[in-house]
Amino acid sequence: MGPMRVRSKRKPVAEMNVVPYIDVMLVLLVIFMVTAPMLNQGVKVDLPKVSSEVLPQDNNAKVLTISIKADKTYYWNTGDAVQTEQEKSSETAVSLEELVQAAGAILRQNATGGQAIQVFVRADKAVDYGSVMAVMGGLQEAGITNVGLITEAP
Repeated sequence: MGPMRVRSKRKPVAEMNVVPYIDVMLVLLVIFMVTAPMLNQGVKVDLPKVSSEVLPQDNNAKVLTISIKADKTYYWNTGDAVQTEQEKSSETAVSLEELVQAAGAILRQNATGGQAIQVFVRADKAVDYGSVMAVMGGLQEAGITNVGLITEAP
């Protein structure tokens, strides 16, 4: 009888194979990079809930309040606080183009002064959804991307 060969037992590899996970992560990264530009094309709005929360307000920012009445006339007002009631000092804009031009001018004027601006839209409940979206689309063209919608508590 020859000498018995001692088989060397291999230890099981306890390391985790990460290569498939890296592949999955790269595929997900590519998917997110492709879909991210598509997400910016709509007007971003948090839809109102039954009981809406208080809008966050930056005390250092100037506030532009845009009002749309039931007969689809536009008003705008700038100040230090959100305009909740229609005041006599409001500027009137007879057309959407005038409103967009005024909002763009206010945005540029405050940007040169280094002051942030918050924009809020308050529309009569009789105004149709299309008119509100037209205003928000016009504001987006003017360079205003962050818009809050004002509602009243039930």
